[in-house]
Amino acid sequence: MTCQVVAFGLNHQSAPVSLRERLAFPAEIVSASLSELRQVMGRLAPEQALVSTCNRTELYMASNDPGQARQQALNWLAARSQVGHDDLLHHLYQHEEPAAVRHVFRVASGLDSMVLGEPQILGQLKEAARQAQEAGSLGSNLHHLFQQAFSVAKEVRSSTEIGSHSVSMAAASVKLAQRIFGDLSQTRMLFIGAGEMIQLCIAHFAAQSPKGVAIANRTVQRGEALAKNYSGEAFALSDLPRRLCDFDVVVSCTASSLPILGLGMVESALKKRRSKPIFFVDLAVPRDIEPEVSKLSDAFLYSVDDLAGLVEVGVQARRDAVSHAEVIIDHGVQRYLHWKSSREQVPLIRTVKEHVTALQEAELAAAQKRLARGDDANEVLKALAHGLSQKILHGTYSALSDPDPQTHQRAAQLVPSLFKLQEPNESQADGLAGEPDQ
Repeated sequence: MTCQVVAFGLNHQSAPVSLRERLAFPAEIVSASLSELRQVMGRLAPEQALVSTCNRTELYMASNDPGQARQQALNWLAARSQVGHDDLLHHLYQHEEPAAVRHVFRVASGLDSMVLGEPQILGQLKEAARQAQEAGSLGSNLHHLFQQAFSVAKEVRSSTEIGSHSVSMAAASVKLAQRIFGDLSQTRMLFIGAGEMIQLCIAHFAAQSPKGVAIANRTVQRGEALAKNYSGEAFALSDLPRRLCDFDVVVSCTASSLPILGLGMVESALKKRRSKPIFFVDLAVPRDIEPEVSKLSDAFLYSVDDLAGLVEVGVQARRDAVSHAEVIIDHGVQRYLHWKSSREQVPLIRTVKEHVTALQEAELAAAQKRLARGDDANEVLKALAHGLSQKILHGTYSALSDPDPQTHQRAAQLVPSLFKLQEPNESQADGLAGEPDQ
């Protein structure tokens, strides 16, 4: 049986952030997790890839037994995350080929994102493919799946308006902050982390000309390199308890598995500020800021799920282009399935080639013996051509003359296309009615 693609996981539509953060895979453990999963799956699913973002955690596999592979991987995921099997299953979506292929293509094209048409997911999928490649779990099926997904996503973005008028998480965060503070030019801003999302956020917030910008990061040097672009400062995460009170806007997005800002730290900072509010945006999954912070007076905390409503600006214009994008995805799915189908015929093609080569070698050997005896070369060549063609066509003649009506009918339907023949007229048919020369 041919390997089939399986995709399953959860996203912002199927599961709350409280569950998604328990199933998140920080970048530094993805390779080790894939190695562990390979051992668990064994020959049942020799190919795996893992996608983990703030909005989704998904597993892609290629397996000869999709149902069994999905169940075994689900058990592994439940045990790893310490989430009850039934609870996990309640929030999980599961797809098998061809629906799994379609799902991956839709994800790559931004059609399954919180922000319809958002471009970041494509880079995240490319990173997932790279990590799977390094872990040795990216076989030919998933490799081709990813390459097709990237191609489809590029076509969707260049041929439709899916990405037009898109409001990013960063832009939505600015709008929320403006609701609280109005003019952001009088605020001091702190960004925790120095990854891609934080870089996007700084660019959006810096456009509001704040009084000051600071970056807190595990690696201070990396924070300094980013901060200097905005005439800002950088400091270590260990300084957060002392410095948090200095800032009006705090945006956090790190890969930490544990909260960076706890209830006590924020409460202490607010006391020092004497009721001046702090606006928090937590874009990390798992969350960087303890959710209990939202219960504090003068603390305005928003998670990625809280921003969902704001990113819908201009969504109708983008939805009008979804039907066009779905057509592109349909074509992409068909291309992938055609590639799969063609690969399935490779063993048969190889067998046919080996068979014909053996016939060729046998006829050539016979011809060489005749030439060595001194037989006429023209006669030898005629015999070689005749003998080879008759041996190659023997199976075809036998099928066409088979007494079984079904075998005869199948052969009659296939032969014209195989040999690119026109339908014979009656005189031709009469001429061919005799027994083939064996």
